[in-house]
Amino acid sequence: MNLTVIGTGYVGLVSGTCFSEMGNTVTCIDVDLKKIEDLKRGIIPIYEPGLEAMVKRNFQNKTLRFSNNLSENLEKCDIAFIAVGTPMGDDGSADLQFVLQVAKEIGTHMHHSLIVVDKSTVPVGTADKVRDTIQKELDKRNVDIAFDIVSNPEFLKEGDAINDFMKPDRVVIGSDNEAAQDKMRALYSPFFRSSMDRLIAMDVRSAEMTKYVANAMLATKISFMNEIANICELVGADVNKVRIGIGSDSRIGYSFIYPGSGYGGSCFPKDVKALKKTAEEHGYKAKLITSVEDVNNEQKLVIANKVIKRFGEDLKDKTFAIWGLAFKPETDDMREAPSIYIIKELTRRGAKIQAYDPKAMNEAQHFYLKDVPNISYFNSKYETLPHADAMILLTEWKEFRSPDFEELKAQLKQPVVFDGRNQYNHERMINSGFEYFQIGKK
Repeated sequence: MNLTVIGTGYVGLVSGTCFSEMGNTVTCIDVDLKKIEDLKRGIIPIYEPGLEAMVKRNFQNKTLRFSNNLSENLEKCDIAFIAVGTPMGDDGSADLQFVLQVAKEIGTHMHHSLIVVDKSTVPVGTADKVRDTIQKELDKRNVDIAFDIVSNPEFLKEGDAINDFMKPDRVVIGSDNEAAQDKMRALYSPFFRSSMDRLIAMDVRSAEMTKYVANAMLATKISFMNEIANICELVGADVNKVRIGIGSDSRIGYSFIYPGSGYGGSCFPKDVKALKKTAEEHGYKAKLITSVEDVNNEQKLVIANKVIKRFGEDLKDKTFAIWGLAFKPETDDMREAPSIYIIKELTRRGAKIQAYDPKAMNEAQHFYLKDVPNISYFNSKYETLPHADAMILLTEWKEFRSPDFEELKAQLKQPVVFDGRNQYNHERMINSGFEYFQIGKK
């Protein structure tokens, strides 16, 4: 099929590239000319394992193209995907200005029957707004062109997005038109080798809701376990053992019940807020969703509070080595990362920070921490240790799993470790002479 993907952010670039990998002819559109030129040269704007090689291969094979000309690429297009950003508005709702601007341009330039797919994460009712916007532009042109709106939410984990797309747990297709559903089934059928049972068709509004509910449910598991971790500390229990005890229950499972410094990234914080706002707009107070958000906001400062309790309120003569800045491993994404809140809290009290992350250093220096004082960045984890009073682990990158603990102890001014991801064995750390602080254990 001939596909047009509008937006070359995380969702658009991954989706377009994976569709081209299956033999479709895909053109990715973006208004950012520099980004388009960079993509043509093989310069990828995000870090995602496996993406760069796949982009270069399919671009070379001419199944993947990049352009800023939407009008030209709609002429031969079978399906157009809207994959632009939906940033969080000041009131917590999803900002649809970019989605509706794309819909307006589609209505302005389309000349034949088209399936328009909402791939962006959008609140319930967005498909109606997209449909109305396109139809308004067609009416202005006094043309009668049939088109269908489909909701096809993405379920990609940053750091494993290629695998998620190529071997999906499920594909949700929201449409009120059977022919459009059949077209989408045909598009996705190569991704399901054995069975199409995981391709789930439903009405548009239910598909829009499914994305928000999925992320809110996962965020709920994280906040629930973090709250349990805080209770464990108070009563003298070990949350690491509690996690094993409950995870063995098949009804619960082990996914998303690891205690830590809170969730971040582009999806969970934004989608939880948007779902809460949607409920409010319909006169309902979502108490559980509100609590999930509140617990997460407080959790981001748990490690900072442990540091302050150990070293005192005044940190002017203290230096801390930070291992990990991204909100999770295998990504350079720092949106709503706990590291931002922890570093700001410590530097506000006068602390100096010596930081390292395998991929997120540029994001930190030029965007998320650019105005924060007293931060130095280093090229390896061990370079952060000299003159530091403690090491604080905030992202569970693989290279942090088995460090040289003797080197760690030798380089630090004193052997103190704060583990925001409960990555190390508590007894082993204590027996090795460390002061070791975890989440959910005294």
